[in-house]
Amino acid sequence: QVKNGPVDFQPREPFTPLFGAMRRTPLMIEFQITQEYLGWSRQMAYLGPLYKEVLDADTYALGPGTYVASTTDGSVFDHAISAIAGVANTGTDRNWTGHHLAQANWYVFGRLAWNHRMDAGDIAREWISMTFNNEESFTGALSQMMMESREAVVNYMMPMGLHHLFYTGHHYGPEPWANDPFSRPDWQPPYYHKADGLGVGFDRSTTGSNAVSQYFEPLSGLYDNVETCPENLLLWFHHVPWDHIMQNGNTLWEEMCRLYTLGVDQVRGFQKTWDSLEPYVDKTRFKDIQYKLKIQARDAQWWRDACLLYFQTFSQKAIPLKLERPVYDLQDLMHMEVIME
Repeated sequence: QVKNGPVDFQPREPFTPLFGAMRRTPLMIEFQITQEYLGWSRQMAYLGPLYKEVLDADTYALGPGTYVASTTDGSVFDHAISAIAGVANTGTDRNWTGHHLAQANWYVFGRLAWNHRMDAGDIAREWISMTFNNEESFTGALSQMMMESREAVVNYMMPMGLHHLFYTGHHYGPEPWANDPFSRPDWQPPYYHKADGLGVGFDRSTTGSNAVSQYFEPLSGLYDNVETCPENLLLWFHHVPWDHIMQNGNTLWEEMCRLYTLGVDQVRGFQKTWDSLEPYVDKTRFKDIQYKLKIQARDAQWWRDACLLYFQTFSQKAIPLKLERPVYDLQDLMHMEVIME
């Protein structure tokens, strides 16, 4: 039983290279249904796109078409046993999951467990129709929100392959500056982001930890080259200079600022969309989801300001003028605790 990524259910990870490498051992993939690293049950993060991202990833273990899903379901290596696991989020709330929209993560996990070829968007619409109503103007708007939600969380928490920036005492808020003398180094954020005056990111290339060698070609070579590594995993595999030019022409620092800000804007957009759907939803569920989105918008700003202001102490670069200014001070954020009301 293997987690989907090499670390621990991060907002985005590459698939673990164990898939495809252990050809004589039946493997089952383990996903997280609960949102331990995705805003708990206080934030909307539909996980269908995450599950599909992993299941549809090509390991190239036996050449093109050796997908993670096919290595775990027994269809490639001819194992008699296949399985899939999910870490659940059942609680004492009347809606079981703490967030009405988090129920969809149970549903999409179950649907993909039986048929991993299904489309995450189709499953979202199916769940919405059964849970709320099948009015197209409602189903279409809510399904679009849900399909964008996980990427929004990645943007305002850990874009471009950043990972493990969470508060040491819990896995909810940001603490990229953590320095707990009683914890192992690899339990703390600086071990993973490696920010310094030159750049940021964990060097897993052949000149670093060489984790890229655990993947089959062409992935190994793709990940090893900073110019060909997918930009959504760039800082997972490389320590990248602040002035590195991205595909859109931004420097790394400018792109980091853009993505963190985009995540905040996306959540604010979800608030507006949900408010427009009030006529379609009963009052209790409408108000509850509206309140959760308010929490998410506030916490997205918390994440953005904490990470940008902290990394700015290394980059020594200004946040681009066209982007929103921080509303917090770094020193205040470094002493801020999670608000649980």
